[in-house]
Amino acid sequence: MDFSKTVKDLRQSFASGKTRSNEWRTAQLKGVIKLIQENEEVISEALYKDLHKNKAEAAIMELILCVNDAVNAINSLDSWTKPEKVSKGALYLMDNAYIIKEPLGVALIIGAWNYPIQLILLPLIGAIAAGNCALIKPSEVSEASARFIEEYIPKYLDKDCFKVINGGVAETTAILEQRFDTIFYTGNSQVAKIVMAAAAKNLTPVILELGGKSPVYIDTKTDLAVVARRLCWGKFCNAGQTCIAPDYVMCPKEIQDELIEKIKASVEEFYTADPKTSDSYGRIVNNRHFTRIQRLKQGSTVAVGGEEDEKENYISPTVLRDVKLTDTVMQDEIFGPLLPIVPVKDHTEAIDIINTREKPLALYVFTKNSKISQEFCDRTSSGAIVVNDTVVHGGLPTLPFGGVGNSGLGSYHGKFSFNAFSHDKPVLEKSLAMDSVNNIRYPPYTDKKLGWVKWIMTKKPKKQGMLAFFPFVAIGVIFSFMFKVIGVGAESINTKKQL
Repeated sequence: MDFSKTVKDLRQSFASGKTRSNEWRTAQLKGVIKLIQENEEVISEALYKDLHKNKAEAAIMELILCVNDAVNAINSLDSWTKPEKVSKGALYLMDNAYIIKEPLGVALIIGAWNYPIQLILLPLIGAIAAGNCALIKPSEVSEASARFIEEYIPKYLDKDCFKVINGGVAETTAILEQRFDTIFYTGNSQVAKIVMAAAAKNLTPVILELGGKSPVYIDTKTDLAVVARRLCWGKFCNAGQTCIAPDYVMCPKEIQDELIEKIKASVEEFYTADPKTSDSYGRIVNNRHFTRIQRLKQGSTVAVGGEEDEKENYISPTVLRDVKLTDTVMQDEIFGPLLPIVPVKDHTEAIDIINTREKPLALYVFTKNSKISQEFCDRTSSGAIVVNDTVVHGGLPTLPFGGVGNSGLGSYHGKFSFNAFSHDKPVLEKSLAMDSVNNIRYPPYTDKKLGWVKWIMTKKPKKQGMLAFFPFVAIGVIFSFMFKVIGVGAESINTKKQL
């Protein structure tokens, strides 16, 4: 299995320069929008087949998000690609210094099965906006969605610049043997290590969008009815198969019973008393993951739900109470509709627990006390922190989306996607005139030159008031002296006369 020709063809397309213009990028971004808007029913059917995903949930969590990101990129492309001027010190006042956004080249985008449309198209939008070509590898686990990507991408995007390859582990392994200019992977940390090892052979940069056990802390004196609704929505949408879904809850023991009752009420409100009959509730993607999730709750006490149907890969929204940190369900990311509740003394104990574990992709804090929420911000590390809600930060394109440590490397969404697929190339333009100004850096070195260098180059603490204008006066003095007979220029002239 050899994909070298596919990658070679993409490199030739990139080398042609066609992806550089904003006109080409805009046309491709409009193609992404048309791909979604003209095939919304087809996409919804594929998502329902793969995950029993409701049409409304598909629109909210996948399609609208992608359309908005593409529209934002089109509207912002001119400003994003405009050279960025930078500040300059005294030595560079006569020079032109700026940063340009350069496309990395040929990108590999490896999608995930839980949001199989969004997790292909969102990074692809960033790759297009930045002017790259891309090889796209959908997850084979969501078969219907993968077939859609393979069939429809060539109908709407430049066939020379974007290729789709479907397949399983063997195909992905063969693809990773090729050299890319960047790799964008969404999935779990185990596979991420394989991707990173393959990338390391060619020193290829990577963006890794992973997951982890995203904790929730619920403080006393909060509105538990509101908390339960927001918690249940974030946890049980897509049947819990969301990378930023709340993984476990910590709360003082005295509010555990009431919280459970409120969660139970919210589950019934969202999905009826029998969620299996609800079109709004999803299914586990396949039997392998069904079995994995089923094993996680062993040894724990079920407080809400707990029903299963292996034939349908159905697991009901399930709450586990009085969970210990040593329980099976607390060892790895759940990625399913199980919600363990771990009683703690207070927020300080919750922070200590978070800090003894791998850094999560998200952290959720429900409290009316701003000092407590600030303490979580200051004393913990996570990909993101949300106060008094869950998951919603993923829909705000002005915030970077990504993990830290074991939960990921790099970020995207909005302009951050554009940056992820771009290289910040510094440019410094100098004139060949007035070279005598440079005499202080040319040999032979003297104490006088060293004195000038130290005086010009050494940074000083920022001055306040009228003293802030001193550097501008000093710069004028510098150039004045350097062009006079008593300055460095004179030293150079005298040296030439002696020769």
